[in-house]
Amino acid sequence: MVHPITLDTAKTLIDAAERKAEEIDNPMVITVANDEGNLVAQHRMDDAWLASVSISRNKAYTAAALDTPTHELAEPTEPGNSLYGLQTTDDGRLVTFGGGYPLLDEAGNVVGAFGVSGGAVEQDMEVAEAGVDAWTELRDTEAPAMNAV
Repeated sequence: MVHPITLDTAKTLIDAAERKAEEIDNPMVITVANDEGNLVAQHRMDDAWLASVSISRNKAYTAAALDTPTHELAEPTEPGNSLYGLQTTDDGRLVTFGGGYPLLDEAGNVVGAFGVSGGAVEQDMEVAEAGVDAWTELRDTEAPAMNAV
């Protein structure tokens, strides 16, 4: 079953990621996109870098467009590897470092994406993973009720 990424859902995921960003004391920009990579919601914490607005959105776009976490693109896009130069395509929107994750339904289909920017790659990934974990919990608790309808 496909679960749409509504604004209410996006807010829940953003809240979970923001709590993690506060916990590690690093302001972030947090983006939730639909399955086509189009913006559902974006939140810029106080003092988060301005550049992170577009970077987080592009991480979410990349994760949705390529059905993969952005950190998994790092090695294949290095010089000499099969996807070298990928980040220069699609009008420069593709991001090949960590912080972007697809949001999957229980069947493994991409239904949305999450992107975070504002810290070191490891911090971006940690904060994004908090949002993805919130999505998984929400999806798994709502799935039985949605399937019963």
